[in-house]
Amino acid sequence: MNMTEQSLGELARTIPGATRIFHTHRLDFCCGGKKTLGEAAGRRGLDAHRIADELQALRASAASGDRDWSAVDNETLIAHILSRFHDRHREQLPELIRLARRVEQVHGDRPECPRGLANHLEGMLQELATHMLKEEQILFPMLMHTSPAAVGSPIAVMRHEHDQHGETLRTLEALTDDITPPADACNTWRALYVGLRQLRDDLMEHIHLENNILFEVRTPVAA
Repeated sequence: MNMTEQSLGELARTIPGATRIFHTHRLDFCCGGKKTLGEAAGRRGLDAHRIADELQALRASAASGDRDWSAVDNETLIAHILSRFHDRHREQLPELIRLARRVEQVHGDRPECPRGLANHLEGMLQELATHMLKEEQILFPMLMHTSPAAVGSPIAVMRHEHDQHGETLRTLEALTDDITPPADACNTWRALYVGLRQLRDDLMEHIHLENNILFEVRTPVAA
């Protein structure tokens, strides 16, 4: 199949390192993972064939050190998701909320100030905390012992909540001029936006691993 006709989720799942290319071109491979490369690139006015060439070069490169998470068992993948993303989000958001409050207090009179960002981040923290707890207490233990095909209903709920997380990221980008600080931003403002970019990248990678790998019916190889 022509690579431009493959879904972003499939490409992200089968080509280690592909997510970096998707990040570069601002292609949503997590919540928008069902769209083909051609469709997603077309919507952003990008050359799908050029991106396909980049992916092909990445696939051909033996130097890629990215781990192929589609080739590990569920227990290994879940352990990675918990330590790399669940724990990380719980660390990231409280500090980002503190920084956002500070920026709004000090620079609230400036038109570029992301007013409302701290409240938005607090809402994200509450939603993510509830979502992650449901995964940790209910869905992940089930996926340790059974196929995603047997737990379709809980997975559908988690996918829906992932779509909502994607919407919160779009709101975050709208509040922050696509997470771009003004040229004369203070150190706190710049530190906040560096953290927001990391949060966005982490959350997209987190959702990708669940939507496109963990929740898909597959035959993982024991690590």
